[in-house]
Amino acid sequence: MIGYLQGEIKYTNPDSIIILVNNVGYKVYVTKLFPVGSQVELFIHTHVREDALNLYGFASASDLQMFEWLISVSGIGPKTALLAMAGGSSQIAKAIATADVSFFTQIPRLGKKNAQKIIIELKNKIGGFSELNLADDESTSEAVLALQSMGYTLAEAQKAVNAVEPAETVEKTIRKVLKYYGR
Repeated sequence: MIGYLQGEIKYTNPDSIIILVNNVGYKVYVTKLFPVGSQVELFIHTHVREDALNLYGFASASDLQMFEWLISVSGIGPKTALLAMAGGSSQIAKAIATADVSFFTQIPRLGKKNAQKIIIELKNKIGGFSELNLADDESTSEAVLALQSMGYTLAEAQKAVNAVEPAETVEKTIRKVLKYYGR
């Protein structure tokens, strides 16, 4: 499975780009378009179906995680989840935490029942509103995801990241958190 691509944008469509990586062009569906000729790094979700193999790209690991949570809800496909991701993962997390059905119903292809289903099924994965760090700080959210991959719960990871002073890189933040838990 393809999980990450870094390369130059060769072509753009309204909903996708072609990224050149080692002389191979990959068509990647994205929420935001980049100018032709620019260098990008994307976290990739590879979606395999009987008749297609599609790539969906995101600028951060936290956006990729939110996208994968959305498509885990039955009835929500990758195209619909990509439309929902246009507002960013922090907006989706806030809408889930506050049970804001109207946020989801304004997205094309999402009705009231699917919006309610998203809120119900993802509330436990996202956590309650008090546990969420809705700051749009990419390094903080990536540090939380990294700590979760190390076995910490969402609440533990967020508590620790919020307890330490912010660092300029994810790696330094994680080091501070590990020292915090070492006390």
